[in-house]
Amino acid sequence: MFRTALRNLLAHKTRLMMTALAVLLGTAFVSGTLVFSDSVGSAFRNKTAKSLDDVAVSVTPGRPSTDSKDGVLDARVVDKVRALPGVTSVRPSVGGAATVADRNNDPAGSQWGSSGANYVPGEDGKDSRYPLKSGRGPASADEIALDTRTAEKTGAKLGDTVRLAIDGPVMTKTLVGTVGTDDPRVGAGGSLALFDTATAQKLFGKPGEFGELVVSAAPGTDQNALTRQVEAALPDGFEAQSGKQLAAEQAKAIDKETGSIRNTLLVFAGISLFVGVFIIANTFTMLIAQRTREIALLRAVGASRRQVVRSVLVEAGLLGLVASAIGFVLGLGMAVGLRSVLDAGGAELPDGPLVVEPTAAASALAVGVLVTVVAAWLPSRKAARIAPVEALASVDQAPAPRGLVVRNSIGAVLTGLGVAIMLYVTTLRDSGGLTAAMAGSALTLAGVIVLAPLLSRPFVTLFGKVTGRMTGVSGRLAKENALRNPRRTAATASALMIGLTLITGLTVAAVSANQGVDRMGQQDLTADYKVSSTSYLGLSPDVAKKLAGQPGVAAAVPVRMIGFQTNGEPTGVQATDLAALGKVTDLRVTSGSLTGVRGADSVAVAEPYARKHGLKIGSTVPMDFYDGQKAKPRVAAVYAKNDVLVDVLGTPALVDPHLDRVRDDAVYLKAAPGQAGKLPAEIKKTMGGNPIIKVESQDDLRRESAGSIDSVLYLMYGLLGMAVVIAVIGVVNTLAMSVFERTREIGMLRAIGLARTGVKQMVRLESVMIAMFGAVLGVGVGIFLAWSGGHLLRSSFPEYEMVVPWARIGIFLLLALAVGVLAAVWPARRASRLDVLTSIGTQ
Repeated sequence: MFRTALRNLLAHKTRLMMTALAVLLGTAFVSGTLVFSDSVGSAFRNKTAKSLDDVAVSVTPGRPSTDSKDGVLDARVVDKVRALPGVTSVRPSVGGAATVADRNNDPAGSQWGSSGANYVPGEDGKDSRYPLKSGRGPASADEIALDTRTAEKTGAKLGDTVRLAIDGPVMTKTLVGTVGTDDPRVGAGGSLALFDTATAQKLFGKPGEFGELVVSAAPGTDQNALTRQVEAALPDGFEAQSGKQLAAEQAKAIDKETGSIRNTLLVFAGISLFVGVFIIANTFTMLIAQRTREIALLRAVGASRRQVVRSVLVEAGLLGLVASAIGFVLGLGMAVGLRSVLDAGGAELPDGPLVVEPTAAASALAVGVLVTVVAAWLPSRKAARIAPVEALASVDQAPAPRGLVVRNSIGAVLTGLGVAIMLYVTTLRDSGGLTAAMAGSALTLAGVIVLAPLLSRPFVTLFGKVTGRMTGVSGRLAKENALRNPRRTAATASALMIGLTLITGLTVAAVSANQGVDRMGQQDLTADYKVSSTSYLGLSPDVAKKLAGQPGVAAAVPVRMIGFQTNGEPTGVQATDLAALGKVTDLRVTSGSLTGVRGADSVAVAEPYARKHGLKIGSTVPMDFYDGQKAKPRVAAVYAKNDVLVDVLGTPALVDPHLDRVRDDAVYLKAAPGQAGKLPAEIKKTMGGNPIIKVESQDDLRRESAGSIDSVLYLMYGLLGMAVVIAVIGVVNTLAMSVFERTREIGMLRAIGLARTGVKQMVRLESVMIAMFGAVLGVGVGIFLAWSGGHLLRSSFPEYEMVVPWARIGIFLLLALAVGVLAAVWPARRASRLDVLTSIGTQ
């Protein structure tokens, strides 16, 4: 039976080509994802490990710095650690975020990778952590060194002026050197600025204090033993970790990050493979129908049912193995291409070789073979039921159609249960119903797939009547061909339906979210501009003061925030100038007065927050700040929910004591009459082209929010595109094999006068019917799932209201129509070129 399976595979290799292509693309997606995540993870780990080569022990403060010297890393601690046996050197370091300006006064590095640190020269005047490439290290407050890549972006040469900013006004320093670095943040597109130690302490911390001590040890020193010695020598309030511990923790964090990317991509790879199941099952069902007499003859000469099943499964396994092997090789190219695409999009992943783990190859091959064998299992059972007596038939006969009662009953139950769950989801008002929504969506989709043969009849009949009137006999024949085997038609259409269901649902949700963001911005923000920082540090209060004196600015209102907990529930309090806040946002007080919010003993709260916690005027708000301090300010005012503001408003007197460094999160500007248009350019000029300053209008904010949503949506389109491509292959495959199955019938039609153009038109219309049926089902189910699931967003996003983008839906349907036409090109051409006499004589 193995030889029989191999012979069948080789005999039908042309007919199996499209099926193999579907398996190939699916496994390529899987292997490409695994190889890409392994390669990126390895590159990050290698960079991190290299940067920790000389780290035997790392010492960091265990709690925030205070006026007391306990818990502070200073020269005393450095000397104490340096005196321990086995320690060869102690490198005190301090660092933070520093944004260097490029030639266009934009940040030279990525937002989260722009860093600054101190340059610590050894006895030779060089810092081993940052090997010099040119020049020397910085030695005074007006000097700076850059990594080579950042220096290239700025265009600065040794002796030139470099412009940069930390959290406030722009600074200028003289470039005295360029360095190399193994910092993975820099390798991933960040920037590095180096200062002398005193300057770095002033910029990023406090004079005389360090953020970390890097301890180096003699070769052969036991890092764990040295770590224990360091811990014993330090007073309470410090944390010591060995270099191996740091490397393990960072590797774990990297694996977690790359794992989330890998799992996301594998979900879409799984969708593609699931779509491929329909194609494989369709193909083997049709092949078995064409080999009925052959299988019956095998049964007649002694083959058991188990042997027949095994023969079909072996054939499927061999097909899956060959296709998966080719797909794995293609996946290597996809991994390289994915890295290039992400780098082009600004990801700037660290350099590293392509890592091909044996598990990636084994997983891709196993998944491809397993999916193919599982998809072929039901057709193999059908083959085993062929009776030996069928070998005696003198002519081929189409098998008697099987009833759909059981299938329709199961489909109705699944669909009804799924719809009922999704209707229940519409009554929920929080994200706690996410599990129910996912289960309901899966059941609804599964139910529609099972019911597809029943649903195909009215659709194909209606479509056939329209095309019959327009095209005559070709349209009527196409309708009969599509109705002849509703299971086949449904399976082919379902593959396309799955992709369009997901695409439609995502599109409706994304467009609805964008509309909500637009309403949110228009409703509450009355400021003309929002000024913020490109770094996570925020803005120095000096920026707000400078903007307030800017000509053309009517009001400049800074806001800053600190987090706290009430009864274990986290939230935040925003500090601002409450008297001026009404000039930049639509703040509506419903009870009390903002004038009553004074000092650190009073706040204003939003209505939803007040209702949730039972607060009213005069109530106290228990605040547990993350620095260990507590407060109980009273409620002086209650205001209507405002999407620009958080749930609690206070004064700087309440917030500032709990901030390590006082910084504003943003400054909202109201322009003087007639000055709004030219204000951004004037602000940039006033701020000296500061690279951290970002000025955004209301339209910019809306576009930014919409852009992030659209970016995710287009990414989803790209990932789901593979599933759609496989679905299209399924249509081509089904039509091609259907043409082969109907060779004699097509010959008879040609013999009684149907022209070649009529044959082509018949096949094209059948293809269009199948594609449009899948598209209509997909669009309908996608809209329903988006409508019902969207209710979960209402609690956190009240402005969300479902909007159906009919223009995009129309484009999806037109694309489905084009898919139907294009998928039929090869099968229609093949059908029209069949020789009449040869076709009539086909058995």
